[in-house]
Amino acid sequence: MDVISTIQQSRMLPVFNHPDPVVATRVVKACYEAGLRVFEWTNRGENAAAGFEAIRAWTSKMAPDLVLGAGTIFDGSSARRYIGLGAEFIVSPVVDPEVRDACRELSIAWIPGAGTVTEIHQSYKWGAEMVKVFPAETLGGPAFVKAIRGPMPWAKIMPTGGVTTDAENLKGWFAAGVCCVGIGSALFTPELINHEDPEPLKRKIVATLSLVQSLRS
Repeated sequence: MDVISTIQQSRMLPVFNHPDPVVATRVVKACYEAGLRVFEWTNRGENAAAGFEAIRAWTSKMAPDLVLGAGTIFDGSSARRYIGLGAEFIVSPVVDPEVRDACRELSIAWIPGAGTVTEIHQSYKWGAEMVKVFPAETLGGPAFVKAIRGPMPWAKIMPTGGVTTDAENLKGWFAAGVCCVGIGSALFTPELINHEDPEPLKRKIVATLSLVQSLRS
């Protein structure tokens, strides 16, 4: 619950992966210095675990209050591997009982991905405290979230996939009732992440974080 509360208070969860651990660490450092205290590293590519280890090593020394999690987790063994490497929460694109069991056994927050009312309902029955709606824009965008929250007003929903840093886009999501948003490529553009000067990226993160924290669900 402490992890879920931290994510919800942040109101935005950065979602990122990069094969170069130097770039990865630079991006995480920029997020932290911009004021974010949560970060999701996605399990994509053969070097994903090594990248996670690199940023975990940096956060352990330089940003111990940053809550670091692993995403794109499809099975229990992957969940256990990342938890063993220091993941404090696990995000999945699906509702998988093996992932749920691994998180429950190791007392780690589990955020499953859902695309239907049934999947959201099942996630909560299995102990989820927050559900990721993915791919959110393809499923219907803010209108889909608003429709779900009619019969399920208690659901904590985090859309990922189609969330941008545009003010109107973000206003639409929060007006629909989301508790936070997951943002990836719209925040971490190639131009910003490959620039050795982190200041432009930091400025974009600061502006986006300020905007989402000003919006009410």
